[in-house]
Amino acid sequence: MSGIDRRQFVTLAGAALAVTVLPGCASLVATPVTPVGGSIRLALRNFPQLARPGGYVKLAPSGAATPLYVLAVDQGYAALSPVCTHQGCIVNIQGAELVCPCHASAFDREGRVLRGPAERPLRRLPATLTAEGDLVITWKEGA
Repeated sequence: MSGIDRRQFVTLAGAALAVTVLPGCASLVATPVTPVGGSIRLALRNFPQLARPGGYVKLAPSGAATPLYVLAVDQGYAALSPVCTHQGCIVNIQGAELVCPCHASAFDREGRVLRGPAERPLRRLPATLTAEGDLVITWKEGA
């Protein structure tokens, strides 16, 4: 009887599982950034995902306990704290919504509440587009 042995099967099955699961994990990765002088400066040319509708990037500001989400929205960009205003869980980006995994609160890409139990919008940080094509986000520790 020809075929593969148990070890080969387990190896191939593990590789197949990794190929299907790992691309989803890429969305969990946050790009490290270092705030300087109270702001984070992003050269948008380095973040092509922000050039398309629905695009976003997760940032990991140095020294911060939580990431920062920057989303392409109809009128430019939104820089949002991902901390749900209901009980402090970290929301996940799911297409046009940011959804809390703890109690299913949902927010739009501008941070406004779509569905409770959260009653307040996500914290939005001021973001300005410069003439050079950089997005400057006002950063305060603990944002």
